[in-house]
Amino acid sequence: MPDLATGDVAMPGGIEPGAARPAGFGHAFASLRCRHFPKVYATGWIWSIARWGLGFLGAFVANDLTGSPRLVQLTGTMMWGPLLFAGLIGGAVSDRFDRRRTVLVQLGVLVPLTAMMGALALTDALRVWMIYPFMLVVGLGWIVDMTARRALIYDLVGAEQINGAMALEMLSSSAGLLLGALIGGTVIQTLGVGAAYLVIAAGLLVAMLIMWRVPAPGVAPASLAAPVEKPPPFLRAVAEGFRALPANLALVSILGVTVFVDFFHFSYFPIVQVMGKRVGASPAMIGLISAAAGAGMMAGSLWVAIRTPHRGKAYVGGSLVACVLLIGFATLPSYWMMVAFAGAAGAALGLFGATQTALAITTTTPEMRGRAMGLLSMAIGALPVGMYALGELAQAVGAPTALVIFNVAGFVGLLVWLRVRPEVLSVR
Repeated sequence: MPDLATGDVAMPGGIEPGAARPAGFGHAFASLRCRHFPKVYATGWIWSIARWGLGFLGAFVANDLTGSPRLVQLTGTMMWGPLLFAGLIGGAVSDRFDRRRTVLVQLGVLVPLTAMMGALALTDALRVWMIYPFMLVVGLGWIVDMTARRALIYDLVGAEQINGAMALEMLSSSAGLLLGALIGGTVIQTLGVGAAYLVIAAGLLVAMLIMWRVPAPGVAPASLAAPVEKPPPFLRAVAEGFRALPANLALVSILGVTVFVDFFHFSYFPIVQVMGKRVGASPAMIGLISAAAGAGMMAGSLWVAIRTPHRGKAYVGGSLVACVLLIGFATLPSYWMMVAFAGAAGAALGLFGATQTALAITTTTPEMRGRAMGLLSMAIGALPVGMYALGELAQAVGAPTALVIFNVAGFVGLLVWLRVRPEVLSVR
């Protein structure tokens, strides 16, 4: 267990707290030697593939049935919306309840609902309005994953390995985008939408079985257990997360960057369906555009895991470069150039994503980590608002012009924010 004063944790495999972190490829995967982390990490891999696959499917169905950029973007708004409204509540739940059990409940809800969506599609009973409440449930599952499963990772690997572990988390998330989009596009093209939903439901069931094998937290005998302070009432725990924020300027700076990137840059993923259709791409080809972004994010996050760069600078630099590259993605009419720019922007965004969670976790106290993750998820909650705004703008001026406007605004907004709150640039 981590020392609450220092955050240190005894590690298996000969890695001791306070020792100098080894650099290179081996260090990137050292956290996988921590007991039970591989199971939790495997669960995250499958969840990432499922989440991105369900996002791709929702946007595809909306575009196929309506052809409306507004309704396509609304699928992303519903999927990511819970992060804006329920993130801090999810963080308080993570700090208060058994994190393993919370993740199991999340998966236990999603498996039958995803299978039901598949059954509706197979019987031609799936309607566009059904996509939106389902995407809302998927978004609630993302809150659980971010606040409970990722906080559980810190419990397992400790302060010494959290940087590598979170870079690997970003690797799994970007791989999820790559594989989710490829699987979604390919299965849709070959077997149909219903089969794609059923494949994802089967994957979520496997993730649930893997998580089930992670042992429940042990309870020390009463005679040996240290006195444990009774947790504060639930609503007070949520309020404390808000009250603690102004005093932590580094966390404020980190969250601000997240808001700008998610609102102006990351919000483009659903509208890839519209951009792909604009150049005559098939479902599998559209999946390849999103997969290229995922491959780029994998490369960027793996670079962070291996090289362990200055986290604050990688976080900010990746954000700015990603905005510039997406302007090229929006303005070039060639399909293969779109794939190339999506991959390059993804690589830059991989630096942002691979450092984001570790920055948020390591700039707060142990007892507030779950709520810090809740605050981070609320900052990411700017994403659904940005998705909706991008959809409205694209409906009015077209998807390419809307993407250019958004990413120019994101680039300028980030520079202004860093002028006001530059603390993230000093966080190593």
